[in-house]
Amino acid sequence: MRITEINTIFADRYLFVEVKTDAGITGLGESGAWAFLEASAEAVNTFKRYLIGEDPLRIEHHWQYLYRCYHFRGAAIMGALSAIDIALWDIAGKSFNVPVYQLLGGKCRETARVYYHVFGETREELIQGCLDAKAGGFTAVGHLTPFLDEPRERPYFKTHRAKIADAIESVAEYRDAVGDDVDLCIEIHRQLSPAEAIALGRGIEEFHPFFYEDPVRPDNIDAMAEVARAISIPIATGERLHTIEEFEMLLSRGGARYVRPDVCLAGGISQSKKIAAIAEAHGAQVVPHNPLSPVSTAACIQLAACIPNFALQEYPTGEDLPPKSGIVRSSLTIEDGFIIVPDAPGIGIELMPDAAERYPYKAREYVTRLHKDGSVFDQ
Repeated sequence: MRITEINTIFADRYLFVEVKTDAGITGLGESGAWAFLEASAEAVNTFKRYLIGEDPLRIEHHWQYLYRCYHFRGAAIMGALSAIDIALWDIAGKSFNVPVYQLLGGKCRETARVYYHVFGETREELIQGCLDAKAGGFTAVGHLTPFLDEPRERPYFKTHRAKIADAIESVAEYRDAVGDDVDLCIEIHRQLSPAEAIALGRGIEEFHPFFYEDPVRPDNIDAMAEVARAISIPIATGERLHTIEEFEMLLSRGGARYVRPDVCLAGGISQSKKIAAIAEAHGAQVVPHNPLSPVSTAACIQLAACIPNFALQEYPTGEDLPPKSGIVRSSLTIEDGFIIVPDAPGIGIELMPDAAERYPYKAREYVTRLHKDGSVFDQ
């Protein structure tokens, strides 16, 4: 079997990669390069100069060949490599007529617990999102910010006292709304300094969040570890990290108890399995990052199925998302807040032939939020 064709497909806000073979098997992957998908597509076009004509089942060799050839890294490149890796695993599963997880050691679990995305520009909207999740049978909510999902065009300003006190009050109300039946995954979106992150973390400890995600920018692992040492809530981070070495440094410094590799950014299924093993050695658990399409979800579930230290899966929901039936054919089903691990070959999902036509590509707007004083504010 040989690779004959590699195509990039833009649909809605996503970049998909199809790898075709002379055996009639097509593999599907997705890039998680977020706002840099056009650059990621060009990286795929560069990689296919090597891949056309190669055996698709030499997955690890191809990964190493592409990653180590020209020495340079970054989100666009790693998103492209991740998409190709997922597609090659999809081909492998279909070739042997088994799910990908069966090629990676088999199932560790029958279902994967997921958390529901909650959005809102007001506290009332976020509380209602928590209640909707509970009513829908979900036992965890995430993407749950104590700072509101305010428009990036709106300049930001609050005093330190108001910023921390309002955030603590928000988390208290989220907990009151759902009681002990729903876990709260508190998302900070890198908005705080280490000092602010410690103050807020200590202030919400009594509400027992499942985790405290990205309280500070992840560029400085030591700063994340400083926050982790000062509070009792587990830190979750890793969605911006690209390599197994970065995750090893994060964990060895005590910077996280939950790691968040993005299967579509951190090297695909191949490297995400290795990241999970590194986390296992450190006693940490895995919460795969997944703000993308159902293709990403399908790849994440293959990982969740075969690792012993899986904790929770991000499950994107929102009114702006296209219907899953319109963009993919999927073998995934969800019951009571758990995705049933599928038994379909490969990653268990197919792109609809007309997905790109039905959902024209929408490039993400490039809007960085500013502070009232005109400086850049992280959101």
